[in-house]
Amino acid sequence: MSTDSRKPENNASMVQTILRLLLGGALFLAGLGHLSWLRFEFQAQVPSWLPMDPDLVVVISGIVEIGLGLSLILLPRYRVAIGWITAVFFILIFPGNISQYVNRIDAFGLDTDLARAVRLLFQPVLVFWALWCTGAWQAWRESRSKSYRA
Repeated sequence: MSTDSRKPENNASMVQTILRLLLGGALFLAGLGHLSWLRFEFQAQVPSWLPMDPDLVVVISGIVEIGLGLSLILLPRYRVAIGWITAVFFILIFPGNISQYVNRIDAFGLDTDLARAVRLLFQPVLVFWALWCTGAWQAWRESRSKSYRA
């Protein structure tokens, strides 16, 4: 596989590129939603134990999502680092999803325990998506393989 992230050599690389762009677009749109039409919905996911104003958390996370989304789209050269940062972001916001489930908070059409539980199961998919489509997982595996051979 080429080290130049802008020129995929095989179908897997093209699929990864497409999925990276889709993830970037989704994060960008979600970030815009944090700052506007979905602001109230996102506030419902901020855990009550978090010692910050829920609106501030929503605004900050929206700005981060916009930045991550644009980075995934516009900075393919740094996609591996951005993949790790995006995966960590998805892990950091997971307590909000848990809070929504535990406290039975209706938001985003998640108005049943089953719907909220399914949403919880989707979070690891997002982490994997970020790591796979950016090549971060593969880069980590290759670096571990090299360290074992050294």
